[in-house]
Formats: sequence, C-alpha cells, structure tokens
Amino acid sequence: MRRSAIKITCVAGVVTGLLALTAGSAAAGTPHSLYPPSAMVLTVGQGESAATATVERAVTLTCNPTAGGSHPDAEAACADLERAHGQPALTLKDDSDRVCPQIYAPVTLTADGVWEGRRVSYERTFPNSCVADSRVTNLFNF
Repeated sequence: MRRSAIKITCVAGVVTGLLALTAGSAAAGTPHSLYPPSAMVLTVGQGESAATATVERAVTLTCNPTAGGSHPDAEAACADLERAHGQPALTLKDDSDRVCPQIYAPVTLTADGVWEGRRVSYERTFPNSCVADSRVTNLFNF
C-alpha cells in the first residue's frame, strides 16, 4: 500500500512539472508550427543609409510554410531567398549591361526579419535608382 502511494505521488509530481513546463513554453511564445519562421520587411528608400533614408516603398514577405505577404511576387522572391540560403545580398545580380547616368541620388535597400529562425539584417546603398534597378532580382522588385 505504501509503494502505491509513493508511485502516485511521484507520477502526480511529474505530471505537474510537465504541465508547468508546457505552460511556461506557451507563455514564452514558443511557435506552434512545424516550420521555423521566415518573414521579412523589405524597403527601398532615398538616402545614403537606412537610418537616414526616406522610405519610398515597403513590403512584407513570408516564405514558410507558403509564400505570402504584401510582396507582389512572393513566390519568386521566396525562391530567390531559398537559392541564396536566406542572404539578401546573394539575390542581387553581379553585373548588368544597363547604362546608367552618373547622377548621385543614393537609393538604399533593406531587408530585416528572420530566415528559418535566424535573424537577418541587410542594407545596401546604390548611387542612384537606375543602378539599383539594374542589380535587383525578384526579392527587391516591388
């Protein structure tokens, strides 16, 4: 009889501990998805840095479990990020045959958010919008 009481007390203690642990995880904001988060805010602004640029356009992009957000071509943008392993810098074209004027009117592109659960923060400034447009692919094409 005494062994049964000890077992019941131990089982009750374990269950209480698991319930407390589960409640603590839910309160801490543990994701309820099988997919790690992949969501970003993308901006295009006039200025020499993200801190001083006037944002002209901004979109949201989510990629897991499906492509979405306010990006006009979320599927293509997510495909670019997937090929680049979530690194926005690697989605840009290395060269272009486009001829651009030598006018200095800086344009800054930014991407901030998470890719497969890891923090992403990207900023790149181009001398003008022509140069920026000649280098962007689907990710910043909005």
